Amino acid sequence: MSTAAVAIGSAAAACSIASFAPQMIKIWKERDASAVSLKTYSLTVTCFALWTVYGVMTHAWPIVFANACALVMAAGVLTMKWRFERKA
Repeated sequence: MSTAAVAIGSAAAACSIASFAPQMIKIWKERDASAVSLKTYSLTVTCFALWTVYGVMTHAWPIVFANACALVMAAGVLTMKWRFERKA
């Protein structure tokens, strides 16, 4: 794999992971996920799970790493959505 491809893949992974952090922090601090769409996040979690499996099947480890991390974060948002709505 070329250095340029590794750099682009690493940047994509960092962006994917970082994109969920602000929302996770906000939801956790406020204990409110009412602005989060259950359907959208369910689809997002499914997409990240499928991309992770695809990466494993094709041995594309940057894809596995980036999507597995994003999967954990998106699943965290989805879990907080369910948890905080049940308490309300």
